[in-house]
Amino acid sequence: MGICEQRTVIITGAGGGLGRAYALAFAAEGANVVVNDIRHDAAAEVVADVVAAGGHAIANDGDITSLAGAQGIVDAAVAAFGDAQVLVNNAGVLRDRMFLSLTEEDWDTVMRVHLRGHFCLANVLGRRWREQSKAGQKVEARIINTTSGAGLQGSIGQSNYVAAKAGIAGLTLIQAAELGRYGITVNSLAPAARTAMTEGAMPDMVKPPEQGFDAWDPLNVASIVVWLGSTQSSRVTGRCFEAKGGELSIADGWRTGRILDKGARWAPAELGPVVERLIAESIPPQKVYGT
Repeated sequence: MGICEQRTVIITGAGGGLGRAYALAFAAEGANVVVNDIRHDAAAEVVADVVAAGGHAIANDGDITSLAGAQGIVDAAVAAFGDAQVLVNNAGVLRDRMFLSLTEEDWDTVMRVHLRGHFCLANVLGRRWREQSKAGQKVEARIINTTSGAGLQGSIGQSNYVAAKAGIAGLTLIQAAELGRYGITVNSLAPAARTAMTEGAMPDMVKPPEQGFDAWDPLNVASIVVWLGSTQSSRVTGRCFEAKGGELSIADGWRTGRILDKGARWAPAELGPVVERLIAESIPPQKVYGT
């Protein structure tokens, strides 16, 4: 018996890449899978793969960027499988340009798919789970959000994507703090794997090796996502995981550093040496990707 037996998971952007890997991995652990993707044919192909392997899945092309669309996706999950316990917010899009070359459309498209897309389904499902909890039902719900190394450390030429992914990491903290009382855990993941996005950005780096372990195989990352979606992860919330190949870590985010307290107001002219001392005594930040 798998660790997600009889649990239903909604995975967005699941028509390929990481989303497809998550769908296959969840199904292999006994979960019912709602394969959501705006490309219905791609979603249907993943469903066919899941069913061929003995799993249960449905294809869905509902709009994740509206509450009405999100409600329709949840309704489809409930109609097919009775309920939904897990949400994997995976769908994403890129509009990469240097900051000064970005258009409003470049900015808004990335924000809509990533941030608004993360909001809508989580809001609809969160309200459903809250009602269940208040009615006395035991809730073992999970939200897994997708941030990225770019969102955690920055990435040249991706300021819109970086801002959205950093926002998702921050959103995860608030969701975890607010929703825990209803039996909902919320974690985020910064995955590194071979996808349409990474193949377009760095094809030589992510191509499969001729032999040996394929560190960029999306199924490597799927393991932690499935575990986070299971009942075994009930004590883990508000964390940001990074995963690639066989590597797994928990990101150590922004936190208050060394404090120098004068006990009175600082004069602007005296702050130079103070700031230099604080920087010297702090842990240097990771370098921005591309620098």
